[in-house]
Amino acid sequence: MDKRIGFLSFGHWQPIPGSLVRTGRDALVQSVELAEAAEEMGLDGAYVRVHHFARQLASPFPLLAAMAARTRRIELGTGVIDMRYENPLYMAEEAATTDLLADGRLQLGVSRGSPETALRGSEAFGYLPGEGSTDADLARQKTALFLAAISGQPVVDADPRMTGGATGKLAVQPQSPGLADRIWWGSGTRATAEWTARQGLNLMSSTLLVEDTGVPFDELQAEQIARYRAAWADAGWEREPRVSVSRSVLPITTDQDRQYFGGGRDGEDQVGILEGVRARFGKSYTGEPDALAEALAKDAAVREADSLLLTVPNMLGVEYNARLLRTIVEHVAPAIGWVYPDRRA
Repeated sequence: MDKRIGFLSFGHWQPIPGSLVRTGRDALVQSVELAEAAEEMGLDGAYVRVHHFARQLASPFPLLAAMAARTRRIELGTGVIDMRYENPLYMAEEAATTDLLADGRLQLGVSRGSPETALRGSEAFGYLPGEGSTDADLARQKTALFLAAISGQPVVDADPRMTGGATGKLAVQPQSPGLADRIWWGSGTRATAEWTARQGLNLMSSTLLVEDTGVPFDELQAEQIARYRAAWADAGWEREPRVSVSRSVLPITTDQDRQYFGGGRDGEDQVGILEGVRARFGKSYTGEPDALAEALAKDAAVREADSLLLTVPNMLGVEYNARLLRTIVEHVAPAIGWVYPDRRA
């Protein structure tokens, strides 16, 4: 299978020494500019992280629409939207509108979300789990309604006074055909990967799994992918699913690179406690391009996934990150099966 490669930006901004992304506007404008640069060099995707109550990208659809207006081919996506914060029907309208403007290039990662700075942040937005329900339950319930809405299912009663006496139910508008097949669930365990497959969603797995069996991260993630694909086959879905993994890949080719990333990284997995659960974090890949190519080619999960999302140090600016991505495209990506889009079969 052809490997797809995109970038994933957390969209940080801070007015601190060394930062080239000092304001929210800087983060937004530079995200669009990096998407343009990524498309020009042949990358397949431009993805943004979504965080609330933090100096990071938060409201993805206006940004994705702006990216769509300035690009023509590259996929545009999220990794991931925390569904606890969302109104599913309004999100369905926004998603379909953005996808139509993007001519069907939207790839939306959604999930329960990750640890955040806000205490019960989604409650501040007005959303609380029902009695006896968890945050995960709330996210899944909202996702189910969102999927129904973008699939064209009727979700509200018609008002006969406004429809000439006609009754029945109405669907959210507009609709963007095919969007439902381009929704991904951000999964942090093997069990949730199997749940994802049963829902008919693509799998988005990052550099963190909230479980640990003692094996290296890439092997645990490869097992997660295998269990996802097995569950997908058992569910009998007709289409082929997509699977993405994220990696931090930092090539060292200049003194500036060496200054930023040349020391202090041991290149090993990390194990810790996250929200009371033992978790395993994947290592960063840092070094000369040839060494990175060899190491990534041996990464079990990178081999199994069809898409690789490269996390970028966005506060170093567009020029730096474009050069970083171009180095990966030219010297690292071919080793894992990526080819320029115009050379694919």
